[in-house]
Amino acid sequence: MIDFLSALPLWLLAIILNVWLIGFALAGLWLAQRKVFSRLGLTYEDAYFAAAVSQSAMVLYGLIAALTAVGVWQKYSAVSDIVSEEATAIASLWRDLSGYPEPQRTETEDILRGYTRQIIDEAWPQQRRGETPSGGVEWIDRLQTPLLAFEPATEGQKVLHAETLRAFNHLIQQRRLRVDSVQTSLPVVFWWVLLPGAMGSIALFLLFHLASRRFQAILLTGLAAFQALVLLIIIALARPYSGEMGIDSESYELVYDHLMTQ
Repeated sequence: MIDFLSALPLWLLAIILNVWLIGFALAGLWLAQRKVFSRLGLTYEDAYFAAAVSQSAMVLYGLIAALTAVGVWQKYSAVSDIVSEEATAIASLWRDLSGYPEPQRTETEDILRGYTRQIIDEAWPQQRRGETPSGGVEWIDRLQTPLLAFEPATEGQKVLHAETLRAFNHLIQQRRLRVDSVQTSLPVVFWWVLLPGAMGSIALFLLFHLASRRFQAILLTGLAAFQALVLLIIIALARPYSGEMGIDSESYELVYDHLMTQ
């Protein structure tokens, strides 16, 4: 269900969350005023104790939600850095390959160009669907063969070849990090706390017994809307490659357009 929600446009996700929580708050208030208050014999003086309990629950829930939001943002930023680092590694390796003699230069550049297009055209759509891409392995193996077979003839070529192999190994590391990050998500236990916890904290606030029902409804609506916004942030960033906030392949496209098509 979370994967489905994270794939929705932000405006639609915001509407769904607000309708869910605000609807629950107002429906619960209507039910509490007609059924709960009379059966429990609650008075306006009982609101003081209800306020203390509700405040404690909201502080605990707010702490969990805030730490979760910070955690998903940090993970989102880390994945974004991995993507940028791999694109930079491709650009560095491309420039190193330009110093090779023919036919090694054209052969290796064609393979690296194909690897970059594979990321843009094949790997990225798979990542957005939550699938781990595997097609890049073949391109990496194809590029490794001529690099390892090349024998430098001069001191300059030895230095260039050593730097190229270093850049190639760095590219492999960054690709591995990107592939591993595709399945990044919050553990299921977090969702069992965040989603029911939002409803539970609102339910405690229903025990307030205010003289003005309209004023109480306004307070509950504001509380529910704020919780919906917090959940919106968490859901939108929980899957770094999915949804409207998903990281795109622009870094690779810039490298391809600026270096590989000239």
